[in-house]
Amino acid sequence: MIDVRTLVEQAREGRPRAVARLISLVENASPQLREVMAELAPYTGRAWIVGLTGSPGVGKSTSTSALVSAYRRLGKRVAVLAVDPSSPFSGGALLGDRVRMQDHATDPEVFIRSMATRGHLGGLSWAAPQALRVLDAAGCDVILVETVGVGQSEVEIAAQADTTMVLLAPGMGDGIQAAKAGILEIGDVFVVNKADRDGADATARELNHMLGLGEARQPGDWRPPIVKTVAAREEGIDEVVDALEKHQAWLAESGELQRRRTARAASEIEAIALAALRARIGDLRGDSHLDALAERVAAGQLDPYGAADELVAGITA
Repeated sequence: MIDVRTLVEQAREGRPRAVARLISLVENASPQLREVMAELAPYTGRAWIVGLTGSPGVGKSTSTSALVSAYRRLGKRVAVLAVDPSSPFSGGALLGDRVRMQDHATDPEVFIRSMATRGHLGGLSWAAPQALRVLDAAGCDVILVETVGVGQSEVEIAAQADTTMVLLAPGMGDGIQAAKAGILEIGDVFVVNKADRDGADATARELNHMLGLGEARQPGDWRPPIVKTVAAREEGIDEVVDALEKHQAWLAESGELQRRRTARAASEIEAIALAALRARIGDLRGDSHLDALAERVAAGQLDPYGAADELVAGITA
């Protein structure tokens, strides 16, 4: 058995190997995960979580790397959680975005981790919320979460991040995608990357127009800014950091930060409770009570809702 308390203490001291081992316990759903989360709880709630999302090819990894450099210049301790597609064979991360962030590999104040989705939809790994807690407790000032890049279904990041940054690029039809993919609702900061390409200004104008057509905002509400960048040359990155910091200040002043973090905690609690219930239902496979209910439903003697009510009553009794 792993000495969880010692491992957490080492992670709090900033030891990368201890942080990596804790995240591995999370990913592997270790029996000690409950103990890990209990030890981490007093040290969480300090990190700023920034989510980066957008369709494949817009430059999420390059932008993430540029943001790491910018935050390091500000003296921040930075973590990157890069969520990659899963291998259908091993279940492991397929792309390994760490390859594109080698500039930071030797920096002891930067922690980079790739995580596989393992079939989880929404652009994130199912283990992401607990992994974020590990990085938060380990003393990271800023945590950058790069989603898998699957297109229009990766809006789950908005529920996990304090600030969500949506990246678009000219010439990729991203203007149309933003209008139809629900991205307008989740973005706190919009970035038109690869702004040295033709059509960047048109993409920014189109996006600004669509934001103007969005839901009515009250005085004092946040209006997402649009920033143009060339992340490969780190052009415009300081402006992105400035926009992120302004959003951070607005969240704190408006009380929205507390609301978002409370909603995030509620979702996490619900997910853990549902997983426990699914496990208990799974344990009933082959149970005589479940078989008897199934036979009555198949024979038309009981409807499936009534059977489910009886099953739930038996589980929760």
